[in-house]
Amino acid sequence: MSEYVPLKSYFDGRLAVQLADLIHSHYPRFTKKSFVKSVASEVENKELKARVEVIADTLKQHLPTDYEEALAILLKILGPENKTEEGMFTKGYFLMPVAYFVERYGLDHFDLSLNAMYEITKRHTSEYAIRPYLIADTDCCMAYFRDWINDPNSHVRRLVSEGTRPRLPWAKKIPPLKDNVQNNLRLLENLMHDSSRYVQKSVANHINDLTKENPEVVLTWIHQYISENDDMNPKIIINGLRTLVKLKDEHALEIVRQVE
Repeated sequence: MSEYVPLKSYFDGRLAVQLADLIHSHYPRFTKKSFVKSVASEVENKELKARVEVIADTLKQHLPTDYEEALAILLKILGPENKTEEGMFTKGYFLMPVAYFVERYGLDHFDLSLNAMYEITKRHTSEYAIRPYLIADTDCCMAYFRDWINDPNSHVRRLVSEGTRPRLPWAKKIPPLKDNVQNNLRLLENLMHDSSRYVQKSVANHINDLTKENPEVVLTWIHQYISENDDMNPKIIINGLRTLVKLKDEHALEIVRQVE
């Protein structure tokens, strides 16, 4: 059995070397030695999020000052798309600082940054990067979501659900979209029949989040959904109501008995 290695351990001088080599091939002016030295000295004794921030900030210092030019370089190092529904962190972890770069520095370039997240999430994830954008301009993000929700790539469809979760793990809690749970439910309704287990799990987790915000609204929505859809996925509903079931909520228990 292999020894457990904390994820934060990957964000060190070795990752700085890997990123520097990738970037230098597309941007020869990139000062690899300075970048690696700065990252290696600053990440020591820091936890995961702080290490990612260090690397992203150091990238900012070593790339062109123009965001559009810097982002164009970073998008060239993304590598091939992840064709599976695994490895988002085990194989795509090296892109976490790139996603954070977009999260931290791209808000003044909204469309450019959302299109970058679209590409990043096919290899890693943009579920954290997109949250400041949701807060800054929910309507603009929703316009993108209406396209992404039908995207052939399951990672992109998952981003619609996972990125808008009110209680996404590792992320700051955010309110429901436009402070109305119904906005979240309208998005999720389009994913309730998704063929991807990866997306299904996200939808169930999102529903579970919403039951902690406004349980009766969610239960009423699910009850109506069941009455109008014969080909529903019972696993999504059962998993989505798990917290209410643990609390022995009678309405939730009734729905679970109905779909089992």
